[in-house]
Amino acid sequence: MSAAPATTTGGSRRRVALDRLTDALTPAEVRRRFERAQRALGITRFGWVAVAGAVLLWLAAYIVAGTAMYLFAYGMVLLLVLAVLLAPRRLKLEGERDGLYPRVQEGDRLDVEVKLTARRRMSTFILEERVPERLGRAVRVPITKLSSGSTVSHHYGLRASRRGVYQVGPLVAVAGDPLGLIQRETVVAEPFELLVHPRVETVSDRPLTRQFEDPPIRPPVSKPLPSGLEFYGMREYVPGDDLRRIVWRASARTGKVMVREAEQGITDRITIMIDTDRGAHSRDGEGLSESFEAGIRVAASLGVRHLREGYEVRAETNGGPLTRPLRGATHQLVLLDALARLELSREPMASMFMRLLSGGRRDAHNILITPRLGQAEAAQLKLLLDTGASVLVVALLWDEASTDTMGIAAGLGCQVVGVHPGQDLATALYSEVAGSGARR
Repeated sequence: MSAAPATTTGGSRRRVALDRLTDALTPAEVRRRFERAQRALGITRFGWVAVAGAVLLWLAAYIVAGTAMYLFAYGMVLLLVLAVLLAPRRLKLEGERDGLYPRVQEGDRLDVEVKLTARRRMSTFILEERVPERLGRAVRVPITKLSSGSTVSHHYGLRASRRGVYQVGPLVAVAGDPLGLIQRETVVAEPFELLVHPRVETVSDRPLTRQFEDPPIRPPVSKPLPSGLEFYGMREYVPGDDLRRIVWRASARTGKVMVREAEQGITDRITIMIDTDRGAHSRDGEGLSESFEAGIRVAASLGVRHLREGYEVRAETNGGPLTRPLRGATHQLVLLDALARLELSREPMASMFMRLLSGGRRDAHNILITPRLGQAEAAQLKLLLDTGASVLVVALLWDEASTDTMGIAAGLGCQVVGVHPGQDLATALYSEVAGSGARR
């Protein structure tokens, strides 16, 4: 019995190792690693050509015993040493940026101004701002002359096209020897961390819909509140109650002043469950997944909506809780920051269900965002439904297999929403949730 978990753990570790290897061998990642190594060594492409030429000449001289070739090889090595000595080691510069903000939303454009001030006279260097590929192209500005105390500025634009966490910069001044064999960098402004929040759309949800709709059956957990959407009952008036809630007919019949009470369905607590299993989502190259990004936008839109309305919201993923319980519009940034940093993993969705069944609240409205709902996951979801919980399943439709998720969830009695990558969330969620409410 103990061998099965070990096998599962070993298989999961192998998949994680394979994922890391696949990500490391993508063309973009290989190019970034090569550029980092080239900057660390400080040798330009022409410098590498000179190194290769010196090695080849030395090997040829060794084979044919040619004294002239030895001299040429040693001459090229001497040329490289001279280039190292002539390359400036540190430029006396100060730089600053204006127009960068710690947080932006997906789709926003930033107009950035870079200012560079020289502390002494300088000439012939390149000002370079390293920009992640998903935000734009690297900025390279050649500067031929800069007097002491003078300032030069440059404007460039960034497009936050993808959710995520990015490092803009560092801002460096690149200078080299006259032959172009060696170059050195001087950091004039440190890297800037930029969080790109997922796009938030105006969406609809029915968190107050009860699993048991028809009276006299009540939900397993329900509490009377002064105001709400559904009638709960009546009680005797106490000082401080709103006079507008007095039921005069009932008061005349009972001889006591009676006031109306309402209930808010199951509760005012929302749990957003995000399936982060890499094997279930689409794979679109360069480490991107359109289905996962669509799920993140759904989670952000629903979470922000409920926070603005005063609900308590918490987010769960396969690997564990994403946020602590949050309440109120002031906590939107906490949720959006966490969603901006969220990445795919190899943890199965079953672990999230087991965690909620063992320690979750029965009185929460649950929103499950997943591209695939198999038989095993459906069985665990049924256990959650049997506790009386309200569940909305957002099916991320990106292949034929994902379309079965809607049928399985509907068969269990869940509200069901189908969302395609790139689809307008407001239209999809409004029509589907409204339709589910009409059928109930």
